[in-house]
Amino acid sequence: MDAKNGVYVGASVGQTTLEIDDLDLDVESFDYTADSTSTKFFLGYRFMGFLAVEGSYIDFGSMSDSTEIDGESLSLETDLKGYDVCAMGMLPLGIADIFIKGGIVSWDADIRTAFEEIIEYDGESGTDMVYGLGAQVRFKGFAVRGEFEYFDIADADSVYLISVGASYTF
Repeated sequence: MDAKNGVYVGASVGQTTLEIDDLDLDVESFDYTADSTSTKFFLGYRFMGFLAVEGSYIDFGSMSDSTEIDGESLSLETDLKGYDVCAMGMLPLGIADIFIKGGIVSWDADIRTAFEEIIEYDGESGTDMVYGLGAQVRFKGFAVRGEFEYFDIADADSVYLISVGASYTF
């Protein structure tokens, strides 16, 4: 079955993992690792069966981690959101596709640091690269997909999203 070309919309749900080794805070540094449930909404256009462009809004969720410093509790919470635009190369295999993608992500993080009664709020934002790979199975205009995306955010050691979702091509 040939891939249906045209405009498509979809949504995914998954898990984001954020890792920052030796996070330098005013008090001390620690290894920050956190996971969160994420949602993604995407819109794309598929050309000629093997090429597509796709834009997404991603709510990476609220992630938190904590540690003890001299018997005192230190916690860090991050709310991360972003928009990305990617070019996708697709390999049609009958009713399925394997795809790779690459592009840019514009992200915004709200950060809350708490050391006992001292609470600080901060924000970070930036534009960095995103890479991904995945597969989808098509049923007429509908498709079910699974994908892995790596966000090369400069301030983090790794940010990645593993998700499953569905789309409809008009």
